[in-house]
Amino acid sequence: MPLPLRHILASLLVCLALAGPAAADVGIVAIGDFGVGGDRERSTGAAVQRFLGPRPADALVTLGDNDYTERPLAFRRNWRAAFGWAANDGLLVAGTLGNHDVRVNGGRYEFGPLGMPRRYYQRRVGDVSLFLLDSNNLGPAQLRWLGGALARTDAVWKVVAFHHPPFSCGGYLGDKRVRRALVPLLDRHEVDLVLSGHDHNYQRFRRAGVTYVVHGGGGARLYRLRSCPRWFPPRLAARKVRGWVYLRAAPGSLRVRAVGRWGGVQDDIVLYP
Repeated sequence: MPLPLRHILASLLVCLALAGPAAADVGIVAIGDFGVGGDRERSTGAAVQRFLGPRPADALVTLGDNDYTERPLAFRRNWRAAFGWAANDGLLVAGTLGNHDVRVNGGRYEFGPLGMPRRYYQRRVGDVSLFLLDSNNLGPAQLRWLGGALARTDAVWKVVAFHHPPFSCGGYLGDKRVRRALVPLLDRHEVDLVLSGHDHNYQRFRRAGVTYVVHGGGGARLYRLRSCPRWFPPRLAARKVRGWVYLRAAPGSLRVRAVGRWGGVQDDIVLYP
């Protein structure tokens, strides 16, 4: 005998109550090579803030070369003026160091403003585990730490960020040290996404299931793009543009967008577990 409709509806309501509220989307901005100071850096920070206004915003990740002035007092002043809103708005700030950053005291003067406990570390934002590295010095201790941290995480998404890209075809042709030291490790632990800066443009590659995004268009002079070596993985997108990367993690997907300074989307892909 079929169940009365009211019993079916009651069962559905119980199931929905037990399931609890749906997980909220997580939003993460990553920006590289922005630390030029002055009006340009302030306008970039204001543009990022405007873009995030109607969107999920949980973390701000820097991809290095946060300070081209190489003067600690100027860096702190520029950071507060351009991106001080991030911490005030409750965003997690997670920095990485570029080659310009380490020229003064190894970049330690940036640790406080950029939420860095040390040169390399891990942060968790919802279902996203962020692994923030120092690609200026990929010593054995950092590589051991990364391997262990990647193996232990239970996050749905593994995102690794550092300054020097293993693959890029513009002002640089990737970084041989990073290719040798990191790429096998990233493959072995099935990392989903790698974010880098250093080359002042936007590029996207895919190799062995790992998506590599380069965006060094945060404010410094842009670099021209060029053809990639034949043995590089396929370059799936490339633009000589300014902007940043916006990640939106939803249940079952990670959307990765390259965003221009005026909010336009320049590249848009969706990753699945």
